[in-house]
Amino acid sequence: MKPVLTTLAAAIAAVLLPAAFAAAAPATVTSPDGRVAIRIDEDAGHFAISRGGKAVIAPSPLGLEFDGAAEFGPLALESREDVNVDRNIPLVATKAATARDHYRGTTLVFKERSGAGRRLLIDVRAYDDGAAFRYRIDGAEAVRLRGERTAFIPAGDPECLVSVADGAHEVPFDSVRVSQLRAGQAYDVPVVCSVPSANTAYAITQANLAGYTGAALVAENGALHVRLSAPPKRPAPAFVSQGGLTTAWRAVMMGNRAGDLIGSHLVGNLNPPPEGDFSWVRPGKAAWDWWSGPLVGMKPEMSSYKRFIDFAAAAGLPYYLIDAGWAFGPGGCCDANPATDITRPADGIDMPDLVRYAAAKGVGLLLWAHWEHVAPRMDEVLDTYARWGIKGIKVDFMNRDDQDVVAFYHQIAQATARRHLLLDLHGAYVPAGLQRTYPNFITQEGVMGAEWNKMDSKITPRHNLMLPYTRMLAGPLDYTPGGFDNGTPASFRVREVNPQTQTTRGQALAMYVVYDSPLQMVSGAPESYRDAAGFDFIQRVPTAWDETRFVSGTPGRDIVLARRQGRTWYLGAMTADEAKGGWPEKVSLRFLPAGRYRATVWEDVATPNELRRVQRLVRAGDLLPLHLAPAGGAAAILEPISEEK
Repeated sequence: MKPVLTTLAAAIAAVLLPAAFAAAAPATVTSPDGRVAIRIDEDAGHFAISRGGKAVIAPSPLGLEFDGAAEFGPLALESREDVNVDRNIPLVATKAATARDHYRGTTLVFKERSGAGRRLLIDVRAYDDGAAFRYRIDGAEAVRLRGERTAFIPAGDPECLVSVADGAHEVPFDSVRVSQLRAGQAYDVPVVCSVPSANTAYAITQANLAGYTGAALVAENGALHVRLSAPPKRPAPAFVSQGGLTTAWRAVMMGNRAGDLIGSHLVGNLNPPPEGDFSWVRPGKAAWDWWSGPLVGMKPEMSSYKRFIDFAAAAGLPYYLIDAGWAFGPGGCCDANPATDITRPADGIDMPDLVRYAAAKGVGLLLWAHWEHVAPRMDEVLDTYARWGIKGIKVDFMNRDDQDVVAFYHQIAQATARRHLLLDLHGAYVPAGLQRTYPNFITQEGVMGAEWNKMDSKITPRHNLMLPYTRMLAGPLDYTPGGFDNGTPASFRVREVNPQTQTTRGQALAMYVVYDSPLQMVSGAPESYRDAAGFDFIQRVPTAWDETRFVSGTPGRDIVLARRQGRTWYLGAMTADEAKGGWPEKVSLRFLPAGRYRATVWEDVATPNELRRVQRLVRAGDLLPLHLAPAGGAAAILEPISEEK
């Protein structure tokens, strides 16, 4: 799947500037529309980012911290090589059919003024919706880093949405000003900030970790310092390369509103496009046994598994995910007991026969496994699953983002792709765009999702309305929606089996449009969907899209999002409002192409488990009335109909 260059003259045109000229002033790269600018000082000491002529990131430190080698001496800009790229990249199973990769970029070569005369390269890109940079060192010699000097100093004192850095990245988001961040505290990416005076929202994140390591942002004196993640058994150096150095991209996504960042392809565009044929990747929804059952996992029984297969087949779901407990030996959901063998099913389970049973009903099977069981014998494990006819694998509990785990992600993404297996990673770090290179890496966790309803009251309406504007900006999130025992924060009770939610049935439906996940769970027990209001919407809604449009909303409060597949549009609306008596709203349909549409709407009514299903005829530009209860939601399907003659 080769990227197509849409403007041949703009593709990879390089201009070398004389060193004397290049060193005369800071190097600035501006976006194709001229609004975004990123400036790198002539001594590689600082960078700054602006949008529309107004500062977004104030002058902030650049640089690397070496381990076992001298730090760079004073640097001077030796040369720059500029590029202007505009290409469309076909996408597989994601939020759009194509991604436009349109940027102006440069590679800046800095050389030590004295001493060894070593060189540091900085790649810089300016997009209409953001800016990014990374460091490179050429050569075959290994590079050892204690860390980076990179920091982001937000201009002014903006309000930001942040979550404390955590191994599993399952932490709620708070809204605080930069000056209120706790000194020394590490925060996760993305950090999403708003600058009303500049009409700009932006997200600080990272992309393309290949051959590098993950990082968090540590608050200190108004700055967010990049802290590299080190393997637990080797706290220093934080990173050791095989030879030379290419770091992750440090990226800042930008738009007028936080919701405008939802449609951005910046993180993906900073990763290599896929190579080879991924047309076999089939997005869709999956029945799932763990959420409705005990924490230790379901008891392995052929009859129990066939119950979920039968449900998936009857509902038209292409997959069933068999979670913890299916493998031979001891061990439940959360450990990696060395006596467990994930190349053998538990006693009484005939996995090839189960695969044949499911396939005869049009259902593919996915298997759960602990990463510590997969990593040491990856080829044997995956070859076994491929031989059985398994369609994909969910790998869990990495809970790290150091260079060893980053390497594991890339290895298993490549290994599953070779065998035409889907990959879902849980206990995962926040996406950095690997799905672009391996579209079979179809979703990942790295989010505090619905599973927490089984254990805690953390999944509040406000939390649900933070996720589209924060974690989802980085890539797909396996939140695992579909809870149909719906309630309110006041009525909610923690329950391990058949858990409740704090939000309405309408919000349960809207999540399938709002939350981006090409492999989407239908998390409840089969019985919870029998004759249930709204399940007909879940059966119809796609999980991959041709286009995504943010309509309206405010982080932590509400959202209206529209997605298109073919000529049909799907609308999801969610609110976190708990105090007022509902959310009567008229949603603008200006995003629709001209014509008439049949709007089928599922909206909240009197109690959390009730819905009203209505149909209306609408035109592009009309206002579609929706009713959302407190902590509620609504969903709609907008299908074009032929004009009357």
